Amino acid sequence: MDIFKTKLHSSNESLKVAVIGTFPPTKCGIATFTSDIASAIRSTGQEAEVDIYALSTQSESNYPESVRCIIQKNCQADYLEAASLINSQDYGTVLIQHEYGIFGGIAGSFLLDLIWNITTPVVTTLHTVLDDPSLTQKLVLEAILDRSQRIIVMSERAIDILETVHGIDRSKIDLIPHGTPSLPPHSGADYRLNTPPEAPLVLTFGLLSPDKGIEYVIEAFPAILEVFPGAKYAIVGATHPDILNNHGEEYRQSLISQSVKLGIQDNIIFIDEFVPLDSIVGYLKAADIYVTPYLKANQITSGTLAYAVGAGKAIVSTPYWYAEELLDEGRGVLVPFRDALSIAEAIVKIQSNPSDKLRMEQRAADFGKTMSWPSIGRQYRESLHLAVDLFQDSLLTQSENARPIDIHQLPELNLFHLEEMTDDCGMIQHAHHSTPLRAEGYCVDDNARALILTAILEAESELPEKLNHLQSRYLAFILHAFNSDGNRFRNFMSYDRNWLEQEGSEDSHARTVWALGTLFHHGRCLARREVAQTLFKDALPAFDSFSSPRAWAYGILGGEKYLRTYPHDLNVRQFVSRMSTRLLNLYKVTKTSDWHWFEDSLSYANARLSQAMIVSGHINMDEELLNAGIESLDWLRLIQTDKSGNFSPVGTSSYALHSKELQLFDQQPIEAAASVSAYLYAWEVTENSVWLSEAHRAFRWFLGGNILETPLYQPANGGCRDGLHPNRANENQGAESTLSFLTALTEMRSAVFPVTRKILALVSK
Repeated sequence: MDIFKTKLHSSNESLKVAVIGTFPPTKCGIATFTSDIASAIRSTGQEAEVDIYALSTQSESNYPESVRCIIQKNCQADYLEAASLINSQDYGTVLIQHEYGIFGGIAGSFLLDLIWNITTPVVTTLHTVLDDPSLTQKLVLEAILDRSQRIIVMSERAIDILETVHGIDRSKIDLIPHGTPSLPPHSGADYRLNTPPEAPLVLTFGLLSPDKGIEYVIEAFPAILEVFPGAKYAIVGATHPDILNNHGEEYRQSLISQSVKLGIQDNIIFIDEFVPLDSIVGYLKAADIYVTPYLKANQITSGTLAYAVGAGKAIVSTPYWYAEELLDEGRGVLVPFRDALSIAEAIVKIQSNPSDKLRMEQRAADFGKTMSWPSIGRQYRESLHLAVDLFQDSLLTQSENARPIDIHQLPELNLFHLEEMTDDCGMIQHAHHSTPLRAEGYCVDDNARALILTAILEAESELPEKLNHLQSRYLAFILHAFNSDGNRFRNFMSYDRNWLEQEGSEDSHARTVWALGTLFHHGRCLARREVAQTLFKDALPAFDSFSSPRAWAYGILGGEKYLRTYPHDLNVRQFVSRMSTRLLNLYKVTKTSDWHWFEDSLSYANARLSQAMIVSGHINMDEELLNAGIESLDWLRLIQTDKSGNFSPVGTSSYALHSKELQLFDQQPIEAAASVSAYLYAWEVTENSVWLSEAHRAFRWFLGGNILETPLYQPANGGCRDGLHPNRANENQGAESTLSFLTALTEMRSAVFPVTRKILALVSK
């Protein structure tokens, strides 16, 4: 979008902006850009105030006074604290410098914790735009872009990708070039590196890394020296800090060895330092030809190339996307990737034809005038003001979905529909709207869920008489479901009270064990606790033959409850350890860089797998288990978030699908309930308030904080709709859905009381 065709703002119109990105003394291109754009915005008028929120690592310090806040890259709490600070100030906008790798979390997801919790317009500059992003990269970026009022890119190709890959409307995007510094008078003589005047000094500058392709220029140099014997190639810049930390100077040493092997070491000059701007200007003035031999076609911007164009240099480059645009119309020469011969031919041709070289330099210099930092600062200022205008015209819902729920905002616990769905046999499975469907009978699954609900209610206070009778009924159903011939629980029973199978699924058996462990721990009736304990113990051996990861997880959750009462029961502790080892091994085998999960697909009650790992890691003080649980849950929370920041569980049409094929519908209450429980447990274990916020967000799904903005909870009768279709809610209120809501509500009500969970200390952060 041409922002100068919209309403223009006076340079004297006040502007206060928080800029988020890396910042000097951090040594990287984004830090330099953040510093430059902050200065450029300040230079646009007297009423421009810019504060820096600097992404950092533990090694950095000594930031200038302009840095208002330091965000440790991998400290999630810092992002929330930064959001609080931003909200306490009177910023007109927040300007984010987005680059992969500078933000913590999966694919930089910690940034979402910041932007979903601020009430300020957001403008995001994209320094990299991938045409084939991974699943998590796509999800995170689209969430950032949805929260942003304006998006700034530096090339037309980036706009095309945002439209085709991410579905972003072009009208939301501002094309603003990379800025270039004003070049003060400078002869460059001190930077010629003793290069003879008749021979070319070839230059590449910037942080050194293997994707720069420097080796192809070195390979080209013997052919250049045949024509220009005194030619030199200056490689100016320190090794990129990330490369240095992980690989040391391996790449630089390989380049030095290459030059020695070719016998041209005297002509290849390494300047191993992070050079200041005045030195960059000196080298650019001194150089005859600038080269960017980069290896990746999808590079969408390059600050060093922009600087070279601004300096009016003759340029040779590989045809990465940014170079194709910037060097168009004769402003440089493009050569194929990884082609030393073509590099040599281009350099020799340019140096051998002074008049053509001069015309190329003039075209570059003329274009570079449009990229000066003062000009870029004015364009950024217009984009920032436009974001404010757009923000004021729209309702911001993201922060509502992330805001913690007050105890007085939670619905009252209404058990009317629970009672309606329970007859003298047990819990009926399904309902037509709110009327129990007797014809579809009962299942041990739902009676186990109901037993869990009554048990955790009993943990808070003694059950009223009616609920006490219901609990007895659910336990009686489970007792009747146990088939002692194989020590397995049956699952389905017809309404005429005939069992439809001799043993149920692994998952239904395991969920029942979970319920028994929960009742044994929380129950107040000694007789029922003894029944629960006996059934629990009798049902454990069956797990040895189970292959279902969810069954393992449910067993762990039940075992943990049991061990809260009998922590020294060796058999149960060993059982939990065996199930945990199975889950951990599965996670190690299945996990990839972009798929942090236990299986090749996502299906139902997904968060219970992560919760089980956190539970087991906590009770066993096993850091590996705990980390696997937190890592997988953090990944899942990203997968289960729509672009607007709503909780959005994986749809049933995605079951058995992988990666980018995940679908939105149908969404089911069991996912929200599982996530609420897992998030609350993660909060209890880690005391990281992010997880409490996530539990609030997941619970809001029941109340209308979902992709359809449709409430599923029915306060009139305490029932819960069975899920979300693509265009409406499922009007039926079955047992699983209603129990999912009631259990999540009960856990949320427990979580918001300060007495047991330190809520006051955490929420105040």
